[in-house]
Amino acid sequence: MEIARLVVFAAGVVLVAGTLYSAIQTFVLPRSANVLLTRIVFRSLLRVFGLRLRKARTYEQRDRIMALYAPIGLLLLPPVWLMLVLAGYAGMYWATGVDSLYEAFRTSGSSLFTLGFVPPLNTASTFLEFSEAAIGLVLVALLISYLPTIYSAFSRRETLVTMLEVRAGAPPSAIEMIKRYHRLHGLDSLHDVWVAWETWFSEIEESHTSLAALVFFRSPQPDHSWVTASGAVLDTAALMRSSVDAPRDIQADLCIRAGYLALRRIADFFFVRYDPDPKPGDPISITRQEFDAACDELTAQGVPLKPNRDQAWRDFAGWRVNYDTVLLALAAITMAPYALWSSDRSVLPTRQARLARARRRSRS
Repeated sequence: MEIARLVVFAAGVVLVAGTLYSAIQTFVLPRSANVLLTRIVFRSLLRVFGLRLRKARTYEQRDRIMALYAPIGLLLLPPVWLMLVLAGYAGMYWATGVDSLYEAFRTSGSSLFTLGFVPPLNTASTFLEFSEAAIGLVLVALLISYLPTIYSAFSRRETLVTMLEVRAGAPPSAIEMIKRYHRLHGLDSLHDVWVAWETWFSEIEESHTSLAALVFFRSPQPDHSWVTASGAVLDTAALMRSSVDAPRDIQADLCIRAGYLALRRIADFFFVRYDPDPKPGDPISITRQEFDAACDELTAQGVPLKPNRDQAWRDFAGWRVNYDTVLLALAAITMAPYALWSSDRSVLPTRQARLARARRRSRS
């Protein structure tokens, strides 16, 4: 019997320590950490939401359903942690002399929620009660301090996403963005856009990996999305660098690099498979026909284009290949609204595998 109590006590310590470690990784650690317990909670919740999504017939209905996914997932984490701590301490109380598992459960609940209706049995249980009460308070305090941080990061993210509607339409389009700047501001004004979005990409790389729930927080407007906004800005920069006959702006290059690095690191959190060193000739999800149609539309609006269309296509594909797979994968993961050249062709696992095989064949 003594051996059984020691085993149960050790198991309780491991359960409590593992729970605290998960909470620290999720709420405190300022870097990307793929926490098993957090992943289980969010994946289980997604299955529940999937039951409701089956009945949704329009994107607006799916958007309203999924808008609650990330907030509910966040609010579920503390109760899950508290229940695991309660179970772990219940085992420890039983191992230190509490007569039955029921009494051990009552003692653990009394201590964790600082109710105090069960007095300590001995010195060991007194120490356990104090430590459990402290852990319960810490877990609640972590959530309270975490929520302002995550909503502050969300607000910063959405500022530029909302402003993009004025510049690129809704849903955002690289073609529309170039047309509007050519007509209203002049293409030289895009320099300020590249500077602002380079900073934005750097910020979401930090916030959406260390605060991973932010990935699933949806924009206030159903047709807005941080993923489709990323795609529109990156495609605009790629078209400007490859196809538009304008002076080279090195800031556009920096914006593209900041963008694909940010999207890749966010995709790493979700185990998205992509080629970290793609070649310019690797296949992308944009077809040559789509590219030519975009160039024809820009030409019709008076946008000056480079005369060599074939070289422009090769250059555009060489830029796009850096972020094509991860952009489409994140659009699928977040169920992003329709947008040209991103969520309209979201990568599913089977398509992702086909693209990977096509890349391997093109190199052989």
